[in-house]
Amino acid sequence: MVFGSMQVAALSLALWARLSLQSPAPSNQILARADTPTLNSLFRDVERVESVREVKDVQRSLSQLAWAGKWTDSAALFTDDGVLEWGKIKIQGRDKIEAWFKEDADAMDGIKPGSLNAVIAENPLINLASDGKSALGRWNGLRFQGDGNNKTRIQGGIYENQYALSGGQWKISLLKYYPMYDGQYDGGWRNVDGPLPIIPYHFTPEETGFHIAPPTGEPPVTKATADEIAHRITRLRDEDDVRNLQHAYGYYVDRRMWTDISQLFAADYTVKIDGLGEFSGATGARQALEAHMGPEGLTEGILNDHMVLSTIVKVDPSGKTAVARSTGLAMLGDTNKRAASWEFSIYRNTFVKENQQWKLKELSITPVITANYTVGWGNGGLSPRTTTLTPPAFVGISGRSSEAIEPAPGKAHNLSDLQRQLARASAFDGAENMSNAYGYYLDDIRCDQMGSIYADKGHKLSPFAGWYLTPRRITDACIAAYGNRTDPMRASISYHWRPQPVILTSVDGRSASLRARLFQPSTSTTSAGAFNGAIYHDQMVLENGRWKVWDTTIDEFYWMSNGWQRGWAHADKRPASDPDQPPPRLSSFPPDLTLVEVGERESTFRGGSGRYLDWPEIQRMWFAYRNPVSGQVPEFYWPGCVPCKTKPDWSLLANGYQEPPTGPTRLMTNFITSEPARYEPSIEVYVSGGPGEPVEGIVELHDAKGVVLNSTRIVSGKVAFNTPSLSAGNHSLIVFFPGSERLDSAQLGLEIFI
Repeated sequence: MVFGSMQVAALSLALWARLSLQSPAPSNQILARADTPTLNSLFRDVERVESVREVKDVQRSLSQLAWAGKWTDSAALFTDDGVLEWGKIKIQGRDKIEAWFKEDADAMDGIKPGSLNAVIAENPLINLASDGKSALGRWNGLRFQGDGNNKTRIQGGIYENQYALSGGQWKISLLKYYPMYDGQYDGGWRNVDGPLPIIPYHFTPEETGFHIAPPTGEPPVTKATADEIAHRITRLRDEDDVRNLQHAYGYYVDRRMWTDISQLFAADYTVKIDGLGEFSGATGARQALEAHMGPEGLTEGILNDHMVLSTIVKVDPSGKTAVARSTGLAMLGDTNKRAASWEFSIYRNTFVKENQQWKLKELSITPVITANYTVGWGNGGLSPRTTTLTPPAFVGISGRSSEAIEPAPGKAHNLSDLQRQLARASAFDGAENMSNAYGYYLDDIRCDQMGSIYADKGHKLSPFAGWYLTPRRITDACIAAYGNRTDPMRASISYHWRPQPVILTSVDGRSASLRARLFQPSTSTTSAGAFNGAIYHDQMVLENGRWKVWDTTIDEFYWMSNGWQRGWAHADKRPASDPDQPPPRLSSFPPDLTLVEVGERESTFRGGSGRYLDWPEIQRMWFAYRNPVSGQVPEFYWPGCVPCKTKPDWSLLANGYQEPPTGPTRLMTNFITSEPARYEPSIEVYVSGGPGEPVEGIVELHDAKGVVLNSTRIVSGKVAFNTPSLSAGNHSLIVFFPGSERLDSAQLGLEIFI
């Protein structure tokens, strides 16, 4: 694949144009810098992208360990002089931190049979310092506790943490938790100490777009080879693919899309569900999931939301297998029966890479507690355990740089192309930062700050009305909807968690598409909080070296709670005779594009062109990507930004960016023999992406050792080339598509007989 000089310069910006946490916005010199990468500079950049991942893994590991009461291991995640500040409590040193963890949990520790200590930290906004040795991070936090003897507690708040590189490992140097809401299951939670303040941000709007600060000085001399650097970059990209696959599984589960889930597996897969059994074979996955959660598809009043949280991915040094461990929080219900339940689970899944594509090898689910919504989990749930749960094995989070690398084949590497691939991996984290910055600013109704994280031509959907174009219009729409709030104290808050992201990055690493949940816990001084659920479809871009939001679209609501006591199962269907609520602010502050103008895509949402569907009616579930393994197009498919089919000039392509690939590139072959036998047989190769994605580039034919035997340019989605002179007998060949500006690379193994 060949990239012009303008593209290479832009790729360099992804890694060079960064912001120090202690300095003002980068100068024009930094933005314009586009050095040709060297092994030294590339190795430093790899370490910094890895560092952002490792910081996230440390925090997620702390959450996962808490579920099992692993206090010694939890304290080991802190530096020797690490500090824990939990509200008004301040403790320093690992031994004291370990003792506090144990004392604070008491019998609600996840160890005692029937107990629960589900700690959740999500929505990371991470900034790595210029020296690469420290970082700051903001997280949303929730904690569900029970002792199995009817004692419960729910806590929610915000973390503003500090991290340090210590002895080659990332550790927590300061865990600072701000309690925001608290309560028992019976009666629910309310604000802590009355009206709530705005928790200070460690970042400015500009700094949200620079997750890695610009390095200081020349890069140190490295002993790493190009093969080793390429291996580590590939591992970062593999992590992205596995994490996306783990999260995509959760979205399919929400809708009981068992056919789609079945396509995520390798041929020799297994499904293990603790207490239910082990399944495999052609229909095993479907049998397991139907037995665990019910038949395919949702009918009116059925809720099956399964959030996949705190995901840690570990790719084996071989690059052929991987493990992903997550915690799960499920909200289940049937409004027809006025029945609802909670389900806390642990996933520990294994994956295998076949023909450059990751697939599920083993799906393993360990239910921790399933509890009736009315009663709660305080008594240990519906079937209390009588013995301590043995948790699935934890995933090690040792630094990637300390792990062994298998010998590489010694192929030649283009350093600029490696830099592009690294920029693509880093784009995953840049997009996640912007997604969560949006949520934090909207939580606090900081309209100016929220507007300033959008690109110059960015657009945002204002709920039930339409899209506003440009940061200024986005800011003014926020003010029109919520007011120009200056009082830092608030009696109530609706939080905008955006967990479980599926992030697709463009081939050049300058744009990304992101799917995330809206998980919306609310709290107030006077009434118990509750939850709502919706889905975001967003895009982000690298603009002048800084990550910004390009488009925000929200499909809401898929379900809503009818207060804490009644929950989501006590929703009443809206009478067919009820008129639709009119879109807000159409006359007082009209959008640049209304939901009605977008047409069918928005017709079932409030403010759209048709009768909107309201929970417990089942809303259509839209996807911007295809099945990440099979490439199958979902029933409701809308790639790219939602308003861009109506406003093509708002699209990424119209503004000099690439659209990220929507799924795997598919290869099909046809081996043609000929008569008389003196003519060489030929191979036809068909290359396809998603609907509307152009297919261009070349296809290569390799032997089993990777030697290129032939190379042919694609015409109308296919190539046909004669095989080289091969002796009679069986031959193992590889068809390889290197990728293009719109499609990812792909390969397919062939066995032919001549």
